[in-house]
Amino acid sequence: MTSARRDFGSFHSSNVQELLGAIKAGNYVPPTLPFELPKFHYNNGNIPSFGEEMRKKHFLLEEETTFINHGAFGSTLKEALDVAQKWQLYIERQPLRFYDRELLPHLVFILKRLATFVGCSPMDLVLVPNVTMAMNIIVRNQDLKEGDIVYMLNVTYGAVKKLLRHVCEEQGATLQEESLEFPLSGPGQIINKVEESLQPGTKLAVFDHIPSNAAFINPLEAIISICRQRGTRLLIDGAHSLGVMDLKLSSLDVDYYTSNCHKWFCSPKGCAFLYVKPELQNSLRPLVISHGFGFGFSSDYIWTGLKDYTPPLALHTVLDFWESVGVQRIRGYIKDLMSQAVDLLVNRWKTGLLAQRGMFGSMACVRLPERLLKGDYANYEQAETIQNILYSQFNIEVPIKALGGKLYVRISVHIYNDLKQYQKLADAVEEITLKACCLLHTD
Repeated sequence: MTSARRDFGSFHSSNVQELLGAIKAGNYVPPTLPFELPKFHYNNGNIPSFGEEMRKKHFLLEEETTFINHGAFGSTLKEALDVAQKWQLYIERQPLRFYDRELLPHLVFILKRLATFVGCSPMDLVLVPNVTMAMNIIVRNQDLKEGDIVYMLNVTYGAVKKLLRHVCEEQGATLQEESLEFPLSGPGQIINKVEESLQPGTKLAVFDHIPSNAAFINPLEAIISICRQRGTRLLIDGAHSLGVMDLKLSSLDVDYYTSNCHKWFCSPKGCAFLYVKPELQNSLRPLVISHGFGFGFSSDYIWTGLKDYTPPLALHTVLDFWESVGVQRIRGYIKDLMSQAVDLLVNRWKTGLLAQRGMFGSMACVRLPERLLKGDYANYEQAETIQNILYSQFNIEVPIKALGGKLYVRISVHIYNDLKQYQKLADAVEEITLKACCLLHTD
């Protein structure tokens, strides 16, 4: 179908949108893969035990590290990394053939499968390297001016805060930041805050589906409803959602939604998606103008110049793994282990959670013992000190957060984790607390 085409402009204009149109029409024929993909054969129930066995079989994480910080940069599925490397070797056998004739149909193929998984049309989805890139695309396309308001909460991801501040200052718009008080009593506290503070006519509201630092799940449906009532466009940073949340983007009624594939979905690093409502696609322009520009929404973004395209190509293997093991089985294990881990830590330390228990998914913030707090109000330096001690003295990789003047540990749970890792964390924190108390008593 594409062997006679060598010019990227021609390829974009006559093939990418046509291939997507064929998917919509139901007569799409996917390209043939150049090598065989791994087979998992887990549909019959012969699945490795979650925890240590799963880690050894499907992840590259070193055994000596207690790794309970998947929320930072994820951990790549071993087989997906192998497939990405196979693609790299295949490309170098004949680079012109791959980039000129084969790449774009393969990217359309993976768009089709990913769109099915997240519940939308592949024509409304584009592949990007990461959520930060997607957020820049949307925010920089808002045509803000003096008098316009952009809305966010204080739990917005730090890099996104910088983006919003920069763009608002540059274009003369007002950035409205509203603060949540911790601990959260429940979703109603967030809903009330948004309902009371979001002004009618606000140009853009930005929310995290799952804020990185605070780790709770935002009450998205209620937030969407408020934004619709106020005539506000809505951008959702779902960096931590893919795999954890059951996404049905077409029925979610958001204007823009983005998520990383390399976080909880466990793809190779450098893979994410951006969803845009069909009626808003023509108002966007890519940050990188290249050969596909002007031939349609997907074509605008599918080629941004020469780079490593193997992370999205490896998504076939990631999707195969999730479908073979079972999406609900994976989420069920994460939910159950999170419940056990939270109970263990709260009971051992006699503390509490940053938010209501039901608001946490694959991450949770558990308060550290009060005796670790120096002074009346926790700060970033205190949190970093404890995090570095956990790593350097106990080889535990987990972040410590200073939120609402208290110290919290943000634990992550994935299918390679097990309860004994959180028991080790509980022991380590108790040891650090005892030493801190002894030093205080000595002083």
